[in-house]
Amino acid sequence: MKGLYCRLGQTDADTKFVIQEMSLPANVDSHQVRVKMKACGLSPLDLKLLVDLGIQRDLIPVGREVAGVVLQVGSLVSSFHPDDEVVGILPLDYPWSGLCDVIDVDEHLLVHKPEKLSWICVAGAIRDGVCAYTALHTHARMAAGHTLLVMDGASTFGLLCIQLASYHGVKVLTTSHTPEQHTFLEKLQTSLARVIPVFEGSSDLLSDVLEETGGLGVDIVIDTGVRLQEDEGSNGNRLPHKHEVISVLGVGGHWVTSHQELQLDPPDCRLLHLKSASVTFLNQEVWTASTVQQGRYLHILKDIMEKMSSGILGPEPEEAFPLQDATVVMEMVQRCQKKSAIVQF
Repeated sequence: MKGLYCRLGQTDADTKFVIQEMSLPANVDSHQVRVKMKACGLSPLDLKLLVDLGIQRDLIPVGREVAGVVLQVGSLVSSFHPDDEVVGILPLDYPWSGLCDVIDVDEHLLVHKPEKLSWICVAGAIRDGVCAYTALHTHARMAAGHTLLVMDGASTFGLLCIQLASYHGVKVLTTSHTPEQHTFLEKLQTSLARVIPVFEGSSDLLSDVLEETGGLGVDIVIDTGVRLQEDEGSNGNRLPHKHEVISVLGVGGHWVTSHQELQLDPPDCRLLHLKSASVTFLNQEVWTASTVQQGRYLHILKDIMEKMSSGILGPEPEEAFPLQDATVVMEMVQRCQKKSAIVQF
């Protein structure tokens, strides 16, 4: 059985993705199910996080968003039966690659896949779906009547945030990074209060938000990264500056950020204090890195599948790559040439 693994080098440039032969045990553990893979999502490896958690191996498994069919169940498994269709996210310390033909997975990491959903759809959306739930429900505590600003609404994560918030009666504003994204967002069936263009030569984010909210600001901001300096990055026009984000927040607002190394200067903190606003960090690995709230995590996975099946959540379909292209595609994902990718078996 072959799988895709990451072999670490002395530098990031030396890191390679390799196909490695692995073997499963003869018998399935009592609480595990043996699953034949149908599709697997690829996302960038956070090598620094693995070091922080003490997960250090010569070969790091690649491909953790998995979808497949149950072949065999352990003696104590109660949630699944052979031929069940399942989907889930493998934990950070999982020993096998999700790109293997067959893997053994703990039953408490999987949920049933609705029959009407495709393998590609669920494997490509489950990670961003969990992130959207975590940002809006766990961190921001959204409620009907709130106003939300989603940065980069055309991304899979942004689109799911928009759809989930709209379903719960939240007024949603979002930003577009290109004219094509702007047209796509304006044509969404999900009603948006405003699509704010932030590409070169477009309108001002702060003035547009204040105009739309009557000068009050928004209750929630969800970003996909921010600039710490005015001239930071070659694509700085696509990311909002941290002071812009704080400025668009209303009194008692919540800022949910994906920026791992956010630094706030005293004037930024003063402005947050004046608004009695808060900042929380969105760590997409928090549920699989800890089992403290495993039941809640499984509830989130089940709800994502139910809402996707009913059409409430509908990510844009992604192109699926064949298994033989997995190494090349993963290198592109790791170098941020692609945000994510899906491999179909």
